[in-house]
Amino acid sequence: MTARIGVITFPGSLDDQDSRRAIRVAGAEPVSLWHRDRDLHQVDAVVLPGGFSYGDYLRAGAIARFSPVMESVIAGAREGLPVLGICNGFQVLTESHLLPGAMLRNNHLHFVCREQRLRVENTGTAWTSDYTEGQEIRIPLKNMDGRYTADERTLDMLEAEGRVAFRYLGSNPNGSLRDIAGITNGAGNVVGLMPHPEHAVEPLTGTGGTDGLGFFTSILKRLVAV
Repeated sequence: MTARIGVITFPGSLDDQDSRRAIRVAGAEPVSLWHRDRDLHQVDAVVLPGGFSYGDYLRAGAIARFSPVMESVIAGAREGLPVLGICNGFQVLTESHLLPGAMLRNNHLHFVCREQRLRVENTGTAWTSDYTEGQEIRIPLKNMDGRYTADERTLDMLEAEGRVAFRYLGSNPNGSLRDIAGITNGAGNVVGLMPHPEHAVEPLTGTGGTDGLGFFTSILKRLVAV
């Protein structure tokens, strides 16, 4: 049976179609989910894509957190539903308190758009098992509010529990504390990161090529194993 992975579209989502394509390339079935619909249509996992949900008018991800669909996502995630938040999706996950910390305006106050080197720190999540610990990958990055922040106690907790999933390599693109590019929850079913793996799933897309495909093959293997 083909795994079904939902991709939520909020007003202002930009990369929902790219996420659906990445899911299809990996061999799963993408399912379109609308932000006003509480029904997740029996999907096996959910992707919150990048973009500017609700125009970031209040705070990036803050309004999307109250969309009806997020009630179901939050409840599902707490029961083990795999959820991946990419860029704006990561912001929504922190606003929803499914992941700790918050995202602030980039420290240089400019939009950043570039290919970014990352180091994989945690391969024990539902979305990262096809990588190896310490592996260097290249993933496109594009954000204005990408500076991950948290208090020292939270940062120390993330480090101690191995919940930093990815770190920036080279120059830090947005001032994220401790070079954090992505984190996971304690159970490993919820992962958020600022770079865009859905833009790196085919050989023609940048020097990273297919470096982002591992997110989608990882979840496919997890779901097939279950």
